[in-house]
Amino acid sequence: MAGHFLVIATKNKGKSAEIKEFLRGFPIEIKDLNDFEPIPDVVEDGATFSENAYKKAAFTATALGLPALADDSGLEVDALGGVPGIHSARYSGPDANDARNNAKLLAELARNPNRKARFCCFISLALPSGLALTYQGHCEGLILDSPRGSMGFGYDPLFYFPPEGKTFAEMSLQEKSRVSHRGQALSELRKDFGNVLSWLDREFDAQ
Repeated sequence: MAGHFLVIATKNKGKSAEIKEFLRGFPIEIKDLNDFEPIPDVVEDGATFSENAYKKAAFTATALGLPALADDSGLEVDALGGVPGIHSARYSGPDANDARNNAKLLAELARNPNRKARFCCFISLALPSGLALTYQGHCEGLILDSPRGSMGFGYDPLFYFPPEGKTFAEMSLQEKSRVSHRGQALSELRKDFGNVLSWLDREFDAQ
């Protein structure tokens, strides 16, 4: 492979920034979908975070002919039986956005004393051939009664992490990256990234 190149399969600038921060310093050029002509959206109809992460990574790798990295992350709330889970981004319906998703979650949990929840993340790094590597992470926390903080995205303003005494939206990117579900998965990827680069050289050139 003439130079290392990786596409993050997202248009979410917050998510892209988190991933780029973890891989900073490695000899690889990283882009995301905002740097390319539009490609069709992936139908995320997998039954698990792992399946959806792989679908997004493999589809993007095939469409662009480049190694692609995708994550599928979501919030599992104990009192709701694991909902919103894999539907976290679309929790409030076809016109879902962060504000609507958070409002629906608060409404569903109104007066419920069980606020335990966890963020889950699966990362897939796929080649156009379909070969892929997978990494994962989880983070336990509590859902607050109202949002706190202005940083982050998604459910971050409601997700309180007791060891730090803050919501994810009250943390800097560096603080959040140390403890978050995505941070854990990316830490595993970073630890292995020397081997990943060798794998990319070997497998991508063989295609």
